[in-house]
Amino acid sequence: MILTAESRYNQWVREHYRFLLRSAWALMGSRAVAEDVVQDCFTSAWKHRKQLRDPALARAWLFQIMRRHALRHMAPQPQSLEDADLVADEAAPEGSLDDQLDVVKALARIAPIHREVLVLFYFDDMPTAQMAQALEIAPGTVLSRLARARDALKAAMRPTAALTPAAVAAVPQDRRLRKV
Repeated sequence: MILTAESRYNQWVREHYRFLLRSAWALMGSRAVAEDVVQDCFTSAWKHRKQLRDPALARAWLFQIMRRHALRHMAPQPQSLEDADLVADEAAPEGSLDDQLDVVKALARIAPIHREVLVLFYFDDMPTAQMAQALEIAPGTVLSRLARARDALKAAMRPTAALTPAAVAAVPQDRRLRKV
């Protein structure tokens, strides 16, 4: 059976669309923007499909492309815990404790480099070696970003009253978010 270009493309979309949409949605915080990002990703990926040398690595390769498109759509995010507190205080409406503990909302309040490792590891069950390849970083860097991302998520899920400047100062220097 000979596969046409269109049928190969459709098979590619069937295999990877849900993964990419889920990842983009978690990174962007909006399904509509995530759908645009994934559509742009597939357009770019198909245009440059000859660059994929090993079809077994398609998921990581597509994630790289989707990530680049997502970064183009993102507004600048705070890079320090103090800046994140200011943004979280401004952006978080008064609501119930359930709203403050919502993981998706907490993910939106952390830096994109931390959000993406959490999404890949917990939402998409991607092994750290494959994450390293998708993010174009060393495996050890993946593990350190995961540790920092977990700390950032914990901080983002705390009620905002707990994130006072005194509480930030109490966090050991090596546990604070850094620009990476």
